[in-house]
Amino acid sequence: MKKGVLGILSVCAGAAAGAMAVGGVLKGRIKEIQDKSDKHLSLFLMMNQWVMVKQAGKSLAEYFEWEGYRQIAVYGMHYAGETLIEELAGSNIEVKYGIDRNSYQIYAGIPIVMPDSDLEKVDAVVVTSIHFFEEIKELLNTKIDCPIISLEEIIYQM
Repeated sequence: MKKGVLGILSVCAGAAAGAMAVGGVLKGRIKEIQDKSDKHLSLFLMMNQWVMVKQAGKSLAEYFEWEGYRQIAVYGMHYAGETLIEELAGSNIEVKYGIDRNSYQIYAGIPIVMPDSDLEKVDAVVVTSIHFFEEIKELLNTKIDCPIISLEEIIYQM
């Protein structure tokens, strides 16, 4: 009888431990999915605002000219970075280079460097990775002496 009770308690304890382990894994996965969802929502809202800015007849080139930024670097060469470079093509604003952790995988028609590289002097660095802006700004402040600005802030100011 003792062996039977001990066996049942062992099975119950094992099931409880297994449920806790699975719960922990699921909790971590849910947080990861929620973070990714938040990141994509922020990007969508910014891109939507950008469309409204364009529909109002405004351009980012005008903003950079107004601020006196003639040569810029773009941090983050995914959707927003590619769109920014495309918008500035043919304007008076020169995108000297892009900055991205995956520089070896990207072709953008401009030089792409790693964030830990020596960064060439520019008038400003525009960060398109809006979800990680503060961390990126902190890193870049140790690498280059110019304004480091968020694309999101620019678009919502216009």
